[in-house]
Formats: sequence, structure tokens, C-alpha cells
Amino acid sequence: MRGSSHYSVMKVLLLCCVLWWVATPLYSQPRKLMVAAASDLKYALDSVITAYQSTHQNVAITATYGSSGKFFEQISNGAPFDMFFSADVAYPEKLETLGKTGQPIQKYGRGRIVIWSKRLDPNTAGMKSLVDKQIKKIAIANPEHAPYGRRAVEAMKQANIYDQVSARLVYGENISQAAQFVTTGAADAGIIALSLALSPAMKPQGKYFLIPETNHQPLEQAVVILKQAAGNPDARTFQEFVLGARAKAILTYFGFSDPK
Repeated sequence: MRGSSHYSVMKVLLLCCVLWWVATPLYSQPRKLMVAAASDLKYALDSVITAYQSTHQNVAITATYGSSGKFFEQISNGAPFDMFFSADVAYPEKLETLGKTGQPIQKYGRGRIVIWSKRLDPNTAGMKSLVDKQIKKIAIANPEHAPYGRRAVEAMKQANIYDQVSARLVYGENISQAAQFVTTGAADAGIIALSLALSPAMKPQGKYFLIPETNHQPLEQAVVILKQAAGNPDARTFQEFVLGARAKAILTYFGFSDPK
């Protein structure tokens, strides 16, 4: 009997070990968070995610960057994102009216636009630098679905130069592609996001002129947790981090000011 009891105990222990071995990979897998983000956030949000994951290794955040308008269309049609960081608060507000959001909209910053060029220093003539004869092509984001593109057009019209330069405009699918056009030489100048001009990839390569905010409508940027993640504690925790002091310092470094 004693031997039988010992054998039974060993079987139980062996079974527990097997169950623990099978279950451990399931529990050790990081939880996933899918984020759609405006292209102007590429460097800033990547840095914020790195800072967040230094203390939240159990959450794997995948950020996809593109134009806010395109993401609005995709999310409206059921794209499986958990969170949406928009360059224009209007897109999250539209999603809210469509019943696609799961939590209140939160503004995280206000973006700025700049004229950036390798060819000349745009600080010399400001907005008028775009009419310089050296500037054959001017890159902006497509104003049809990119907020930064719309603000670029507004700024040129306010400066009374749009009619002079409209034939020189080349459109990027989003603000990152517009920035790529000027860094590669496909365009001689561009109106891009300050956050990209301050990035390690662009800062050493050219000069920029900060366009006054009075020249265009504000770029009030906002984040919203989407419907599919309404009860996801990881989404709420990450949003709280984005709105906190550590992330704010990162956003400020990349040129984002406090939202109004």
C-alpha cells in the first residue's frame, strides 16, 4: 500500500509538472496592442512606446503609421486597431459619431508645420522662400486625407503664395512620405511636421522655418481607444502613460505643444 501511495503521489507531481510546462508559454506571451498612428508621430511615439515598455514588458505594442484620413476610412470599415492617434481631433470625433470608439477622446498635443529644405535656408525669407527660383518642387502631404497637407495649403494661401507655387506641389501619401521626398532630393523643399524635422533622421540634413500658428488652423491631435478595446486595461494604461509627464517630455522634445 505504501508503494502504491508513493506511486500515486509521483503521478500527481508529474502531471502538475506537465501542466505547468504546457501552460507557461501561454502565460509568458506578451499581450498585444494594435495602434494606428498619424505619420508625424513616427519618432515621437516610437520613443514613447520604448519608454512605456521598459516597465510594461508584458505588453507588445505594434504601431502602424499612415495618414489620419486613411486610418479613419479603415477603422470605419472594421480595421482591427485598438487605439487611434490622429493628427486631427476631427477624425476621432467622426468615429465617435459612428459608434466606433470605446472610451472618451483625449487630446495629447498640438502639432506644428515647417518649411524644410536642403537647398536653401528658409529662415531667410520665411514663407516667401517657396517662390525662390531654386525651388522647382515642393512636397506636402496629400490634403485630401492628411491634416498636415491641409494646413500646408492654408499656410500658403494665407501668405498669398499658393497660386504662384501650386504647379510645383508634389503630394506624399502622408507627411512621412512628403518628408522622404525632400530628404532624398525628389523635392527641393517641403512643408512637413516639426516633429519630423526634429528627428535624428532629418535634423542634421537641412534647415527649417517654423510657420507661425496664425497662418493656419490648429493641428489639435488626439488619441482614442476604439470599440474593440473598450474594456482592454492595457489600452487604458497606455493612454494614461501617453497623457502623463514622461510621455509629455518626449512629445515636447519632438515639437508638440500642449493641446488647447
